[in-house]
Amino acid sequence: MSVKQSTVIFSPGAGKTKRLPLREFARTLQAEVAGGRSFDVLITDDAELERLNREFRKKSYPTDVLSFGSGESEGFLGEIAISEARADAQAIEQGHSRDCELRILMLHGVLHLTGLDHEKDGGKMARAERRWRKYFGLPAGLIERAHA
Repeated sequence: MSVKQSTVIFSPGAGKTKRLPLREFARTLQAEVAGGRSFDVLITDDAELERLNREFRKKSYPTDVLSFGSGESEGFLGEIAISEARADAQAIEQGHSRDCELRILMLHGVLHLTGLDHEKDGGKMARAERRWRKYFGLPAGLIERAHA
């Protein structure tokens, strides 16, 4: 039986992002962080993240990353939506590249899909995010920034 590859989908407006490196990173996340389970990532704009945030979280503002777990214990893990505009702004603010920020957001989203929740787990997700960021050579992540 073949394993489904994780997919990174770019909305028509997401033209500035280098696609192949992010697709390769998604495959690495699938193999190393998600236990081989696949997921899909949508790189899109603020308007779409605001729409999704309003529809699913009842919050009327764009956000950087949203995760939607499949609810399944095996197979497909779920979906992640990332705002390219938020990634751009955060990359500038943090002093690193858009690609680096998109990887941080993808990692954060995948950790949520695996069942971790930094708002409820007493630091378990923060420790996992820190460990994986170090492993992948990524700078400060979302949880660490929020607590700084």
